[in-house]
Amino acid sequence: MWICRSNRGKGAVCFIKLRDGTGSLQAFIKKGNVSDEELEIAQTASRESTFQITGEIAKKRPPKVPEGEPLPPPEYEIVASKIIILSLAETPMPLGVTDKVEVGMDVRLDNRFLDLRRKHINAMFKLRSRILQYGREHLISEGFGEINSPKIIAAAAEGGTNLFPIKYFDRDAYLSQSPQLYKQLAVMGNLERVFEIGPAFRAEKHDTYRHLNEFISFDIEMAWASDEDVMQVQERMISHIWSEIKSNDQSLIDDINEFRVSEEKEPIVVNVPSIPFPRVSYCEAIELIQNKGIEINWGDDIEAHHADMLAEKYSEFYFIPKWPMAMKPFYIFHDKNETSATGGQLSRGFDLNYGRDEMTSGGQREHRADVLTQNLIDVDLNPDDFDFYIDGFRYGAPPHAGWGLGVARLLMVLTGAGNVRETVLFPRDRRRCTP
Repeated sequence: MWICRSNRGKGAVCFIKLRDGTGSLQAFIKKGNVSDEELEIAQTASRESTFQITGEIAKKRPPKVPEGEPLPPPEYEIVASKIIILSLAETPMPLGVTDKVEVGMDVRLDNRFLDLRRKHINAMFKLRSRILQYGREHLISEGFGEINSPKIIAAAAEGGTNLFPIKYFDRDAYLSQSPQLYKQLAVMGNLERVFEIGPAFRAEKHDTYRHLNEFISFDIEMAWASDEDVMQVQERMISHIWSEIKSNDQSLIDDINEFRVSEEKEPIVVNVPSIPFPRVSYCEAIELIQNKGIEINWGDDIEAHHADMLAEKYSEFYFIPKWPMAMKPFYIFHDKNETSATGGQLSRGFDLNYGRDEMTSGGQREHRADVLTQNLIDVDLNPDDFDFYIDGFRYGAPPHAGWGLGVARLLMVLTGAGNVRETVLFPRDRRRCTP
């Protein structure tokens, strides 16, 4: 079964360039080998039509090359003896597959099934599959076991302002913002190293190149661990993913680079990041930004335009640990013994950035039930709504830590994509709920 990329020829012969999910091939159709009706079908079929072709595989005549230069790998074609058209593609198509035709993002996403037929887009999603595969393999190699947490929840994991409400029979419920509370409870149950690769939902009204309302992330939780311990897990996992792609998937990178070069963009190069990644504490980051002449105070968020200043020095992966406690979720460990130079309380929370873009939020967790209860009160959440969660800490809870890492943002870094919608099969944002 093949899809027609292009066809040419008239009279007694026709050549069709074909492709499927494994590669491409040329079909040679000649009068006498097939019926006159089949020859006409081959010559007049529209691009992207689907064929079933029977015939013999033959080696094509090698191209002429200058003396002394090596011959390219042999190419083959199928000499057709029978042609059946399975599905005739309508014309005109909403976007070109083989032609270089400029179309907007909305047109591409509305017709994602065609967009995926473009070689560089297809390669991108094969790379996404590899990221998931290599990340999962690495976490398993470090002793983590995979879990699945519920996506219908009764209480917010990270505050109640960005939840999607749903009706769950006769009661109110929400789509999960994060597996956070449940992976912690799994650790409380003596599953000491757990991970999940699954969806999360945020009802945030962002409209940027790096935000979506549904996303897939790697999430881990690890008992008897600090923030530094899980930062090391993460940098090892990312380094492993890059190393495996560099070793095994250069052909997919080449497919993407073929398009990038045609667009006069720099080709991407898979450089395995060296570890450890730099650690730039929140206090150090604020000082660095201030030294660039940018107005920012201790306790302010580090926004994208601030991170531009950091990216001038740290252009690849780097951690920002020890954020102010007031800026992190209620479940982050409150380290009362560590304060900033101005006396502000620091936490064991961290971010991972790549240049200007945040990739990860994580940290050591609060494992003391009384502190957790007070933290909920401090952020205007009702502890009664979290009894199922706090109960898990009342009977002996180990210090533990974890993080969540968005798969789409990781693929953006790997492929040089300029918009997160490029790296998600069917993205969901404020305006898009289909296809």
